Amino acid sequence: MLDPNFLEMLACPETHQPLRLGDAALVAAVNQKIARGEQRRCNGERVTEPVEGLLLRPDGRVGYPIRDDFPLLLVEESLPL
Repeated sequence: MLDPNFLEMLACPETHQPLRLGDAALVAAVNQKIARGEQRRCNGERVTEPVEGLLLRPDGRVGYPIRDDFPLLLVEESLPL
């Protein structure tokens, strides 16, 4: 997945806090919500594609999806958790 050295350089585009990888259970739960049509982005838009992983802010309330081994670090792509 993501190289640990690369992960250390990443930060939340909104708060500039460091990010950490979400665990497999969280990724599975988010993907289940996506499959049911319940997961929304922070802007309210419904998410339709599953995620490979999530990068989380320290508070764990917002995640940034990883798709095709690429983190989508845009505020409009963020997922409220």
